[in-house]
Amino acid sequence: MKKGSKKTIINVILILFVLSFFFGPTGHYGKVLLNRIFASSPPIIEASQREKLGDYDWKLKDSEWNFFNFERSKGKVVFINLWASWRLPSEAELASIQEMYDAYKGKMDFYIITNENRPPVEEFMEKHEYTFPVTYLIIGEKMPINPDVVPASYVIDKSGNVVIYKEKIADWSNDKVYTLLDTLIAE
Repeated sequence: MKKGSKKTIINVILILFVLSFFFGPTGHYGKVLLNRIFASSPPIIEASQREKLGDYDWKLKDSEWNFFNFERSKGKVVFINLWASWRLPSEAELASIQEMYDAYKGKMDFYIITNENRPPVEEFMEKHEYTFPVTYLIIGEKMPINPDVVPASYVIDKSGNVVIYKEKIADWSNDKVYTLLDTLIAE
């Protein structure tokens, strides 16, 4: 076998291996991994540019399907994430949200909100071993945020100012975010 044809065969095998990573049975995991690699820290909104959350009076459902009012978080630091288990960017982002939740549970409120039914969400949570609280959107209920952009996330300070708003995927488990949260919680 000639040296050139051997090199071509190796190149073809390498290309097929790379393609199988993205399009074969492991393709989904490759895409999630790439999303995580390229996720960046969310931008912090300058204090002079921050807008107040329009309304705390809106209803949601907890993981047990019980209704509650978001007003219970008034005066607290709040993290809101709109997600869907079937959206690849959401799946990629949730690992860093779980890490942030583990670091800050009990210090602030978390609303990881989906508009899906419970069975697929519960299956997804169990598969990925996520323990953050899932909140369910009530379709048609008034909301001060746009529920149609998924994924999208907000960090709200104790005064109701939106300190971070990020559409699409972000890395929530990093020093920049943690320093901000420590500052907001201490205020």
